[in-house]
Amino acid sequence: KQWYQRRVAITAGGDIFSDLTAGLIGGLGLAPSGNMGKDGIAIFEAVHGTADDLTDRNAGNPTALLMSALMMLRHMELGSYADKIEKATLETIQEGKIVTGDIGGTATNPEYTAEICRKIREGS
Repeated sequence: KQWYQRRVAITAGGDIFSDLTAGLIGGLGLAPSGNMGKDGIAIFEAVHGTADDLTDRNAGNPTALLMSALMMLRHMELGSYADKIEKATLETIQEGKIVTGDIGGTATNPEYTAEICRKIREGS
């Protein structure tokens, strides 16, 4: 298991910090986010916005949203499901054959997502 430190910042500072650090892992398309509140209440979302400029071309990278969903599943104590999705996602990225343009590929969002789903179904 890998452990990550948490950073707490006000909105503007947090936005700048998350954008800068996303560059260290490959861009905003890979950066998940979780906001934890009192009594276990939390929301999870991709760090990037809606990426409207990529929608018409199906070019957006859904990894950040997937990774945010993994955080949510673990928060809900559904780690076994998160582990399966994470494994398939990371294998797909590592293979580099069917990935979106922002991480060096030519696949569309649906093609990339279908490859991850295929790996999950096959239990890779």
